[in-house]
Amino acid sequence: MLVGNDRMRSFQVETARVEIYPDAVSMGKAAAHAAAEAIKEIGKRQETINVIFATGASQLATLDALTKMDNLPWTRVRGFHMDEYIGLPIDHPASFRGYLREKLTEKVSLKEFNEVDGTAPDAETFCRDYAAKFRVAEPQLCLMGIGENGHLAFNDPGVADFNDPLDVKIVHLDRVCREQQAAEGWFASADEVPESAITITIPALLRVPRLIVSVPGSRKAAIVRRSLTESISTDCPATILRIHPNATIYLDEAAAAELNDLSFRS
Repeated sequence: MLVGNDRMRSFQVETARVEIYPDAVSMGKAAAHAAAEAIKEIGKRQETINVIFATGASQLATLDALTKMDNLPWTRVRGFHMDEYIGLPIDHPASFRGYLREKLTEKVSLKEFNEVDGTAPDAETFCRDYAAKFRVAEPQLCLMGIGENGHLAFNDPGVADFNDPLDVKIVHLDRVCREQQAAEGWFASADEVPESAITITIPALLRVPRLIVSVPGSRKAAIVRRSLTESISTDCPATILRIHPNATIYLDEAAAAELNDLSFRS
């Protein structure tokens, strides 16, 4: 059952909490508030606050609200970048490294930020080195989204592995994923989207104790329904979020448009 007020409705699906807001801006503010509270709480327990940041259209409102908040201990935050295209220069409009510099690291002063360099001369070596940093840091918070094919980071259905032995790997991007990137305006066409990327894997993401998942927009409505109703499988990788012990999925009304006929436990 959906419960809430005029500005927010919420329900539970297995262990995941879902919150629905009127629009992307209010959704982003709510996700940012939750992220801010998590950062403060982590800061009470440890000196360095390790956080994974995602990119893309899903994160725009969340990052905008988060970076405008006062009194957050940014100088104690060590950031990790979730994924990046292989071979895409940083000055390309679709570069996730460029995105995070513009939307995050040029707005707030972090202790450190670890970028995924898709132009590294040896991508396999980069993955191993990045995974080693990631494993030592043990991030406590992850801001993320869900792709139109249900991907988490760049773990598309064809390459997602809930038991992946790797923390970071090279993946092939499927057609739906590449079409999404073009539809969101990052590329002129799907054919221009690189076919491979470096990504943090699903088991590595699921080890993070707190997940804040922002999913705005009507283009995500169908996959939101699938993520919350289908059997948990790599056919829709985002279904795995339903069994994470502390994941909250933030939706706007457009992304939640296909849920109104469903009955969930409040």
